[in-house]
Amino acid sequence: MTIDLALDSHLIMLGLLLIFALAHSGLAALRAKGEKLMGARLYRVLFALVSLPLAVVLIVYFFNHRYDGVQMWQLQGVPAVKPIVWTLSAISFLFLYPATFNLLEIAAVQKPQVHLYETGIIRITRHPQMVGQVIWCIAHTLWIGTSFTLVTSIGLILHHLFGVWHGDKRLAARFGESFETIKSRTSIIPFLAVLQKRQTLNLLEFIRPSYLGVAIFTGLLWKIHPLLIRATGSIDW
Repeated sequence: MTIDLALDSHLIMLGLLLIFALAHSGLAALRAKGEKLMGARLYRVLFALVSLPLAVVLIVYFFNHRYDGVQMWQLQGVPAVKPIVWTLSAISFLFLYPATFNLLEIAAVQKPQVHLYETGIIRITRHPQMVGQVIWCIAHTLWIGTSFTLVTSIGLILHHLFGVWHGDKRLAARFGESFETIKSRTSIIPFLAVLQKRQTLNLLEFIRPSYLGVAIFTGLLWKIHPLLIRATGSIDW
């Protein structure tokens, strides 16, 4: 692959990330108005119909171009690296998917609602999806070691950092003092509120079917990961 083609794939990925970020964050910002206009369930369906195809495009394009650009390091032959990467990936899923606590709302079977939480993983960090994404990016950039993966990781992290600011702003506008109270007792940086004694951990809150579901999902992903790569490789993007 020439440098020009590799550079093109970097720019295309950044463009795809920007489109996804605008659609995802834009629809989140318009949620209150959209739900009044369409109803909560229909707006959830619209959100999914826009976000999921864009996410699939991102995943496929990432898989197919992950080795584009400059190979900055190559650690895949180091014995300790693979278990470290998989361990970090498994941990990242525990942070990335706290929304699995409300599967019926995600599927719009129940009326989707905006919730304020101060239990479970929220005691560790108020923005678990951002933390999970950062961990995922560190793991995959460490494993693959290319400039394309680094650019992708930077784009994903920047989007989630924006989501931290945007999410707090929307919750503050919606819940006012109730959110400010939770904000004062939680932290963005993992475990910071616990270390500052503004928060305490309750391990019993982590004994939930949702976490078991995430663990099963991680195991299945490990098993089918080669199949996913082969499947996406058959798509000429």
